[in-house]
Amino acid sequence: RSLCGCGAVMDEVSSPARRRGGPAGLSAVQSDTIEGLTELEDLERVYAQLCGEECADKLCFCVFLRPNLQLIEGDAVQLSGMISFTCSLAENVSSKVRQLDLTKKRLYQAIQRADDILDLKFCTDGVQTALRNQDYEQAAAHIHRYLSLDQSVIELSKQGGEGSAVEASLALLQEAERNLKALVTTRLEEAVATGDLPQVERFFKILPLLGLHEQGLARFAQYLCSQLASKAEENLLLAVGSDLGERRAPVIFADTLTLLLEGIARIVETHQPIVETYYGPGRLHTLLAHLQNECDKQAQKIVDKFIQQRDYNNKFQVIQSSMMRGMATEKIEPRDLDPVLCEVTLMNSRAELYFRFLRRRIVADFEVADAMADEAVIQEHQQSLEQLLKNCQLSRTMQELIGYYIPMEEYYMRESVNKAVAMDTAEVGQLSSSMVDDVFYIVKKCISRALTSSSSDCVCAMINHATSVLETDFRYVLVCKLRAGYPVSALQDLQRGVSSAVSLMQSSLQHGKITNLTQTLGIESQEQAKSAYLVALNNVEVCSENISTLKKNLESDCAKLFSQGAGSDHAKAKIDSCLSDLVNTSSNFKDLLQVSEKLLIHYCSKVWGCI
Repeated sequence: RSLCGCGAVMDEVSSPARRRGGPAGLSAVQSDTIEGLTELEDLERVYAQLCGEECADKLCFCVFLRPNLQLIEGDAVQLSGMISFTCSLAENVSSKVRQLDLTKKRLYQAIQRADDILDLKFCTDGVQTALRNQDYEQAAAHIHRYLSLDQSVIELSKQGGEGSAVEASLALLQEAERNLKALVTTRLEEAVATGDLPQVERFFKILPLLGLHEQGLARFAQYLCSQLASKAEENLLLAVGSDLGERRAPVIFADTLTLLLEGIARIVETHQPIVETYYGPGRLHTLLAHLQNECDKQAQKIVDKFIQQRDYNNKFQVIQSSMMRGMATEKIEPRDLDPVLCEVTLMNSRAELYFRFLRRRIVADFEVADAMADEAVIQEHQQSLEQLLKNCQLSRTMQELIGYYIPMEEYYMRESVNKAVAMDTAEVGQLSSSMVDDVFYIVKKCISRALTSSSSDCVCAMINHATSVLETDFRYVLVCKLRAGYPVSALQDLQRGVSSAVSLMQSSLQHGKITNLTQTLGIESQEQAKSAYLVALNNVEVCSENISTLKKNLESDCAKLFSQGAGSDHAKAKIDSCLSDLVNTSSNFKDLLQVSEKLLIHYCSKVWGCI
């Protein structure tokens, strides 16, 4: 129908509402009429009437939209046709593109095949000419080019029309490869035997072109090891035959070991660029593994001579026996140990410096090689590095020397402290006696010497021994000197605390249990007793301060040591833990001082008549 007809229908449908004048939504029924309904049947009837009117309205609206829907249908059909046409066109184009890509790929393969055949022919002619002219570098370059060709393409060429020519070229190249490998290997071995460095380097650079990387590194390392061994033996002979009066005589074996390790460092500095250039990254570890074997042999010879010349093992056995009660047959003067201990720490510090150098170089070389490697290869490289540095003979030898050094250094410390105590003097006007400065000088010297070894385990051991000497031995000496001013009944109870010591002292005073000080320390008068007691008090106070100062200085020295890469975070944590024990030792000296001061007040009031 036309729009006019639709309008007529709408007028006809809506006319009852207009005639009744009802509002929108209630065209057939007045709103006040609905409000007045109370019966369910009336409400259902009105509800059905309203639903019918809404359906009529929707039907009129659909009739109105019919022409537009017909236009939309035509447009949709036209769009579907265009999409179908585009799809067919795209399929045709993509098919032609695939055919073009396949053609292009086959063309590239044909070009590569032709190039490889030409390269094969070029290599065949070139290697023969180079071998006739003894131009081994050029011959190796042709062989390397041949080995780099795509073998699958060569196999296809063998199956084609030019198969016989290709097979003939391959046979010539394979024979030339075998001959050249044997020739270059033989020439390199001859150059190594005669020590001809230019020829060694010449053929060393050729072997990687032939795929003989491991053989080249092994032969080159053989030459370097021979040079290294020759120089190390010469230096060791000079060390053994040196005059004992020379300035460096006390550390001549440490100097000899240093020359050996510096020689290896120079070899790495000189030849690492050659290895990286001709053998590629990740190969330095292989070369250093060969060098380290020779280093271990020569270092062991130096250490054996050191042990023999310095009587190192015998000194250790004597010290070990003397430190065990009831087994001491002889004793060694501490000053006789001083140069030996210094030389051991110097040797170990040189070895640690050498290991840090190797670690830096190998890690840097592995980082370049591991840039595109997977996690398994990286882990393998890390394990091989730790295997080389921690399990080599040089590392084990140094650990054995340090293992002997620690008890010897402890013996040196304890014996020197005992001598300082025995030689204690208190000059007139001095607040403290000489043994305090002497003892702390000895303790600091021993720990500082351990620090120079660059071994965190050695440093921890000596800090622990120093803490033990101060906490037990030296503190006991000070307690004994303080006891000299107390009644005899309180001598055994000084360390029980202030209250118990004071009460016992007062009880002793009441019962007249005061003895003459001369019976204890041979002090001639009460004035000397008072002076000795006050000096002992000052010694305790100075010791507490010196321990705190010692801890601060050691923290600074250890920080410098670790800033040079001498240890891991775990080693640093162990040293910090050992240093924290010094704080407790300082606190114990402070507690002793407080107890002694309070006892002094009571003692002065009862015995000396003053407060």
